[in-house]
Amino acid sequence: MAPQRFHEQFEQIQRALPDVPLAMGPDDSAEFIYEKGVVLARDGEEAQVVEDAVRAHFTETEGLVPEQVRRAGPRANRSGVTRIQVGDPGRGEPGADRAVAGALRALRGAEDRTGRRLVSRNHVVHIAVNACPGDEPVPAPRSEPPNPSAAGTPYDAGSAVGVLVIDTGLTHDYRSYPPLARAEGDAQLRETDEQGVLQQYVGHGTFIAGLVAAVAPNTDVTVRNTLDDAGAILEYDFGDKLFEAVEQGGWPDIISLSAGTSNGRVDGLLGVAAFMEELSTRHTLLVAAAGNNASAAPFWPAAYAALPEYADAVLSVGALRGDGEFGACFSNHGPWVRVYAPGERLTSALTGFDSPVPYVYQHSTYEDCRYGFAYPCTCRSPRHTGVLSEVRAAGAGKPDQVMFEGLASWSGTSFATPLVAGLVAAHMTAHGERDPRAAARRLLADDAEFAEVRGFHVPALLPPTWRPVPVDRFAPSA
Repeated sequence: MAPQRFHEQFEQIQRALPDVPLAMGPDDSAEFIYEKGVVLARDGEEAQVVEDAVRAHFTETEGLVPEQVRRAGPRANRSGVTRIQVGDPGRGEPGADRAVAGALRALRGAEDRTGRRLVSRNHVVHIAVNACPGDEPVPAPRSEPPNPSAAGTPYDAGSAVGVLVIDTGLTHDYRSYPPLARAEGDAQLRETDEQGVLQQYVGHGTFIAGLVAAVAPNTDVTVRNTLDDAGAILEYDFGDKLFEAVEQGGWPDIISLSAGTSNGRVDGLLGVAAFMEELSTRHTLLVAAAGNNASAAPFWPAAYAALPEYADAVLSVGALRGDGEFGACFSNHGPWVRVYAPGERLTSALTGFDSPVPYVYQHSTYEDCRYGFAYPCTCRSPRHTGVLSEVRAAGAGKPDQVMFEGLASWSGTSFATPLVAGLVAAHMTAHGERDPRAAARRLLADDAEFAEVRGFHVPALLPPTWRPVPVDRFAPSA
């Protein structure tokens, strides 16, 4: 059974994608979310193979008639992938999807014979705090310096490293934060609701851009609002959007991506295969978040770092807790995670520099860590009651509201990722290196320390201006 917070976010994401019936899988677990009644296949001969196999497999007693198997919407997108309807998404229980599960079974034999991936669910790709959040932002006083604080490297237009943040857009007052004075990109489409309350995950891209700029001032940071719709997008569309993001200003030196999904497989996402193949031919380094499910299951695109053909092009990043010595409770982990960086209680720009903005918490904290850790993690502290949790727990209390006035403290692999992207960029500047992939290799070889994650010693990168936060500082009050 999926945990409570995943169910809370499932309903939130369904509201963000109101025209897309969703299911969670596999078997109501917390591993991923996908479009109900639809599968993906490469356009052309392979799509026809999928259609024919599914029609031959199903009977009316299994919930599908042959006439229901058909192409859904535009035939193929930029990634060469098409959607095929295999069932009526209105049938069955909410969140369950026998039709897609049956379609995947129908193709197993053909995939085994060809050794090639033919069919996939149409997963929901989400920012790495979305489907299972590390936590929600907490206001940080302007009187306290950001963490990490800004490095002293001067900016030089001729040698500046290009960093593309693919995320939510920039909040309207982001230039009020000095490290972001030169940042460019897309605006957040809608920051507040009708009552003027900050919407969930607004400022996520701004927060990330602020971390990059703080660690690596000699950068040209561009933010694209590819994930502006509450941080959720279908895999079918995600590949297209990645191409759009890199082509607006040309392929950058570094991409910082704090989004992805698990899919129950070890061979990547069908919907982004074309983008990854193109990435492998470029000089760009993709720095990607490992996700916040406290799981060893591969989280894509970060897990491409473990595939030999992409090992040089992708750097996957997990999160350390506030003291930098151990893994954060929420961080995904496993051999496919190449490096860890601080990802708990970082401080950067959010919004409210011009005037304070209210925010209502969506999730309640827990009495104990939801992943079984003993230290006072962000599951437990600071205490608050959230509106999504309140509707599930009678007597949970009125949701808490806070005011943001510029800076925020936030946790997640979403934020460990831009620290590593910034460290690679800073290494390029310090050593006159123009190849980001070579810089990443050298950085890990020369500057990585070690932390402990799930009993294993793993490579860790700690920004010079980052300040460790003692874990007992945030112990919940009795």
